[in-house]
Amino acid sequence: MRGLFEAVEETPEREVYGRVVGVRGLLVEVAGPLGMMAIGGRVSIEAGPGGATACEVVGFQGDRALLMPFAPLEGVRRGCRAVVGQPSPGVRPSRGWLGRVVDAMGTPIDGKGPLKEGPALYPYRTPPPPAHARKRVGAPLDLGVRALNTFVTCCAGQRMGIFAGSGVGKSVLLAMLARNTACDAAVIGLIGERGREVQEFLQDDLGEAGLARSIVVVATSDEPALKRRQAAYLTLTLAEALRDEGADVLCMMDSVTRFAMAQREIGLSTGEPPTTKGYTPTVFAELPRLLERAGPGVGEGSITGIFTVLVDGDDHNEPVADAVRGILDGHIVMERAIAERGRYPAINILKSVSRTMPKATPEERRPLIARARRAMATYSDMEELIRLGAYRPGSSPEVDEAIALNGPFERFLAQGKEEATRLGEGYAQLDSILSVGETGR
Repeated sequence: MRGLFEAVEETPEREVYGRVVGVRGLLVEVAGPLGMMAIGGRVSIEAGPGGATACEVVGFQGDRALLMPFAPLEGVRRGCRAVVGQPSPGVRPSRGWLGRVVDAMGTPIDGKGPLKEGPALYPYRTPPPPAHARKRVGAPLDLGVRALNTFVTCCAGQRMGIFAGSGVGKSVLLAMLARNTACDAAVIGLIGERGREVQEFLQDDLGEAGLARSIVVVATSDEPALKRRQAAYLTLTLAEALRDEGADVLCMMDSVTRFAMAQREIGLSTGEPPTTKGYTPTVFAELPRLLERAGPGVGEGSITGIFTVLVDGDDHNEPVADAVRGILDGHIVMERAIAERGRYPAINILKSVSRTMPKATPEERRPLIARARRAMATYSDMEELIRLGAYRPGSSPEVDEAIALNGPFERFLAQGKEEATRLGEGYAQLDSILSVGETGR
């Protein structure tokens, strides 16, 4: 009932509108009551009988407002009415959204009927909780993936990035995390995803069990840039709503790079100057505003963020990857060379870092992990000589041990997408590998 009263209060007393005076590419120019419009506000262009195109105010130029559409502009002509809508739009999510698939506007697209609305309106764009009021990250989080649990241990409320090129297995790893992570709920944003892969991800990778405790937000690559960006905002908004109910939420987004590309398109359309690799200044301003929304809250709930970064040409130092790495609390590096030799998930342990690892790892397990990392690093340094046959066995005890342990380590790090390994099990398996290696020396 309270939600109905709030909706009535939000209904404007009178209709305010302007007129379309120009269209340049994806940019619509509107003349009219500029004082009633605000950046981020909604405007609906009446394109014909019974049809309307939703737009967002992205800037002002002289006596005109600059709008970008959430849908194609077919039918829009000079003189169309542009009706001013909400200055701060949002959604009313609830736990009834779990198990559902929605688009960037929060509209269900899974054919399961309407969504149950919650009592509170959550704006799409909100500032993160104040830094001085946020709680610290929580206890170690069981992700269900051996390689991550053991060598890149995360805490509840941490934000991690998965850095990889295309086709290396990011989506499958996300699905494993969605199914196996010890959390109350998951929110998954598929930003700029290939339309063909959405059903495959939902049915094959995520599965019924994973979907049952998840909300999936989808914006495919053919949709306008504004809608792709909006899907990223909605993903964090839904995670915040669940967090405010006291839930420990796993928020995953694939990918931040496509969010940055959408923001670049919007910035270039509004006249921003291109800077590093064509990315506009607002890209690097929006990235921290988006990613900082994940993390611990001021109450009981938390948002553990897992964000994928599609590295351009497998260059892990390209601008978006470099910016995101500096914002997040750690990074998981996936490499094509590892995938090519058939080990999945293709995680490079030596290049992956969790900034909460010292706190997350039990003190008695730290020597175990340090020894395993040393053996992996030794093998990595000598790998080319070993493969060429240039290393003579017996020359170095450390290298001999690394060679003996390489096979067991590779089997330990490999994991099928249907398989789950709990945090304690991973430590026990690693201890067993190193104990055998110690015995064989």
